[in-house]
Amino acid sequence: MNVTIDIVSDLVCPWCFIGKHRLAKAAAMVEASHPETRFQFNWLPYFLNPNTPPEGEPYRAFLEAKFGGKTPVDKLHSDVVAAGREAGVEFDFARIVTRPNTLRAHRLVYRAQSIGHRPATIEALVDGLFVAHFQRGEDIGNVATLAGIAAASGDIKKDVADYLASTEGEKSVRSLADKVTALGVSGVPFFIIQRRLSVSGAQSGEVLAAAIVEAMQ
Repeated sequence: MNVTIDIVSDLVCPWCFIGKHRLAKAAAMVEASHPETRFQFNWLPYFLNPNTPPEGEPYRAFLEAKFGGKTPVDKLHSDVVAAGREAGVEFDFARIVTRPNTLRAHRLVYRAQSIGHRPATIEALVDGLFVAHFQRGEDIGNVATLAGIAAASGDIKKDVADYLASTEGEKSVRSLADKVTALGVSGVPFFIIQRRLSVSGAQSGEVLAAAIVEAMQ
């Protein structure tokens, strides 16, 4: 049976990175009990902060202004690191200097999906974006950085750089993000299974697996 899961996320959302790993665990659990299952993952864009400047903004200053200072941000990061470790995800928040505008990163994922890259290539691209931001502290709003990440997942670096230097795909990505918001999605990650059942938040692999099985019936 083919199972389609639409994954709404933003690439600067740490819980989306955790959610990706928990979804992989859930998919493995479902495949173990239902060997005939084949998954199709579709990544949909979401902007946690649509007003992020095109060049990005200072990471720590943004978070401290949003959450009320150094102590709440330290606690937030500590909680995320603990949850990430349990899910098999490492974070290195100290390396992050810039909180990027994620429009270009979302356009990159949109391009990979729309031109029909293999699912494994798309998964490698999405994972590469999360890793670059949360583990290496790279600016995933930067064209050269994004082209390098795409090339590492098997794409052609110059083609990606030319695409990102244009405005191609921009309108489509913004339209998708607007449609997601119109559906009532107000936080990420958000999973839409078989277009009929939704799960909000980075739920455990067990919860996601149970939801997938329910949607399959």
